[in-house]
Amino acid sequence: MASTELTFADRAAHRAWLASQAALPRGFRTGCARFDFVPAEVAKPAKMTVTLIALERPTPDFAAMFTRNAFPGAPILVGRRRLEAAALGAVVVNNKISNVCAPGGVEASEALCAETGRLLGIGADAVLPSSTGVIGWKLPVAQMLGQLPAAVAALQGASVLPAAEGICTTDLYPKVRRAELPAAGGTASIVGIAKGAGMIEPNLATMLVYILTDAAVPRAELRAALAEAVDASFNRMSIDSDTSTSDTVALLASGAAGAVDRAAFRAALARVCADLTEDVVRNGEGVHHVMRVRVRGAPDLRTAVAVGKSVANSPLFQCAVAGNDPNVGRLVCAIGKWAGANGLALDPARVRLAVGGTEVFAGGAFRLDEGKERALIAHFKAAELYASVPPADGLTFRPPVSWPPHERAVQLDLDLGAGGAEAAVLGADRTHEYISENADYRS
Repeated sequence: MASTELTFADRAAHRAWLASQAALPRGFRTGCARFDFVPAEVAKPAKMTVTLIALERPTPDFAAMFTRNAFPGAPILVGRRRLEAAALGAVVVNNKISNVCAPGGVEASEALCAETGRLLGIGADAVLPSSTGVIGWKLPVAQMLGQLPAAVAALQGASVLPAAEGICTTDLYPKVRRAELPAAGGTASIVGIAKGAGMIEPNLATMLVYILTDAAVPRAELRAALAEAVDASFNRMSIDSDTSTSDTVALLASGAAGAVDRAAFRAALARVCADLTEDVVRNGEGVHHVMRVRVRGAPDLRTAVAVGKSVANSPLFQCAVAGNDPNVGRLVCAIGKWAGANGLALDPARVRLAVGGTEVFAGGAFRLDEGKERALIAHFKAAELYASVPPADGLTFRPPVSWPPHERAVQLDLDLGAGGAEAAVLGADRTHEYISENADYRS
């Protein structure tokens, strides 16, 4: 799904590349303030970052999409109302606490919006709130309000990288992607940042995504383009099949670069979303391997996506990938599980499966031999981001890298032989690190 295949020798090389992508589009500024606090629910010190994304002047041209979880966070409830606002001038984001089903959650989000608006000279309804982190805890509103002046004072128009770092929680590294296209005023840019590492099975994911552009695109067109791009990218990935309560993808257009070709804009936006999707999966909690599952020969698009997710979400196959063990019997089981449960009549004789370009199933039977097994193992190992490091304490696994060494993936090609629809789904393996991260997430 990504438009590039990058490699990075070390963290410094990755940081240099991020910086090269991070120039803000015209008309935007970002600023952050970080502070220590003690959550009301646990007597343990914590850190929070408040991040502001501000336009030089509010824009009527903005779009946003939110989680479909039936227990949405307070920022989602407020954000849905913001879709009807005349204009949007800022986004205020906090990490560490997600403000989901917490007492007074909506009032807390609105208070942050009101103070942000006051400091920026805009109305509270022109501010979009976002929160990510622990579910159920209350925001330290008084301290956050006290930090907003510092975040405003830090606003700068050069780089989005501080904001990309500020929104992270368990992410190993920030995520930034950009695209450029011709515009009436020269060149327009689209720059996106994302937070996301676990609790990911869209629609959308435990992810916050903010996409900024200086292209002039009317609101209706912007919203249609975002929906199209999200459906083909963020909504086709999974880390662990859990849909978050806080998913947000927001797209803001300052219009400072002037008009652009609409088709070119949609293509560029789709590319940014696809690249960020790969970044989120690759930076998933404990992820050692990304899986790219391409399903062809499906009777319709819905089936193609669903079969791809059945493979990506199979705990047994995820574990096999984590261990560089090409146990393709589990691949067939995952396909058959969804087909059997949903009444999809598959003719095994028409199904063809390949892993890393090596055919493993055709004509109703597995096509395996010693040479193929070696090739499959080599393919898995080549896609591995890093190997597990045994924990010193016997309990807590920590990844040995804080950057993505490469963008390779385990390639799975499935032809169901049952139609002409196709789709690509991104997934990841299941590792000791994933369990460790989520076993002690709050502690």
